Amino acid sequence: MGAEKVRVLIVDDSAVVRQTLAHVLSSDPAIEVIGTAGDPYVAAEKIAEEVPDVITLDIEMPRMDGITFLHKIMTQHPIPVVICSSLAEEGTHSALEALENGAVEIVTKPRLGVRQFLEEASTTLCDAVKAAARARLRPVSPRRTVEPKLTADAVLARATFAMAKTTEKVVMIGASTGGTEALKTLLEALPPDTPGIVIVQHMPELFTRAFAARLDGLCAITVKEAESGDTVLRGRALIAPGNHHLLLQRSGARYYVEVKEGPLVCRHRPSVDVLFRSAARYAGPNAVGVILTGMGDDGARGMLEMKQAGAQNHCSGRGELHRFRNAERSDQTERRGQDYAARQHRECDSHRRAISFMVAIDLCGSMAAF
Repeated sequence: MGAEKVRVLIVDDSAVVRQTLAHVLSSDPAIEVIGTAGDPYVAAEKIAEEVPDVITLDIEMPRMDGITFLHKIMTQHPIPVVICSSLAEEGTHSALEALENGAVEIVTKPRLGVRQFLEEASTTLCDAVKAAARARLRPVSPRRTVEPKLTADAVLARATFAMAKTTEKVVMIGASTGGTEALKTLLEALPPDTPGIVIVQHMPELFTRAFAARLDGLCAITVKEAESGDTVLRGRALIAPGNHHLLLQRSGARYYVEVKEGPLVCRHRPSVDVLFRSAARYAGPNAVGVILTGMGDDGARGMLEMKQAGAQNHCSGRGELHRFRNAERSDQTERRGQDYAARQHRECDSHRRAISFMVAIDLCGSMAAF
């Protein structure tokens, strides 16, 4: 007998969207649409009859908005939720609020031409639903308050001389489905003197700036959306802007980032593979590679290249990773290594919170050595 199908409940006030989503998701043999609902009240009745594995949820709906319904789900009986929303055109606050309340993924739909968009994005939608079904959830916890951060400028003017040595470490992080929660968990655990961090998080355009600002308010380190020329500094994390690739560059002793346009790589832009390859080329053994969560194989080949360049890597399946580190670098072994890295990349989705804490401990524990 084959594997059980992922059972999905579609919640959207548009009959066209419900019909199209049901058609698109049902076309995947691994997915079964068990019902649709025009608002959260109808959805609650259907959930009482049969609990789905995944819910696709709109934000703007009558009687109860999607954010309120999401909060009720995640605080009472967590179910993986994929947000399918058109709010990105008006602003990203509601969608970011959804991520904070436990949504696993967001698919941005346009205001016009929704049917055509959903049909063209069928692979993305199906991948998101199947990845969400593997997510490990917990009830949403209250947000902790963080005291306002001051910079050293409040006490001492900034120095004008350049770093003389090139021993600084840099941390490369890749994350996809479920990565927003894993990233928040990891970054909140890091101290202010953490080595510079560069992040690729699969996220729609227009979301990343507000997402970075939200993390900046929660973490001891500084978090910002990356811009070309930004220096990679201790105590700062740079997040790739949506729909653009992010590369690490080096000029003498200084590491900085470059934001570039380009084709989709491993179906993604930004791509973790692109960032990891640039780190392998310009940082080599001074880099640390981290994969928190995954959808598909983006980042697997780049992590292999980082390892071959002497970088440290962190992911799940540490036993397999250790064996791969010691394997011979023949063409056949390299292909096996890519398979190992790809499997580890996929496993991370189901272990994202545990891995986040392990990585935070590893990074903090080796801080003195840096």
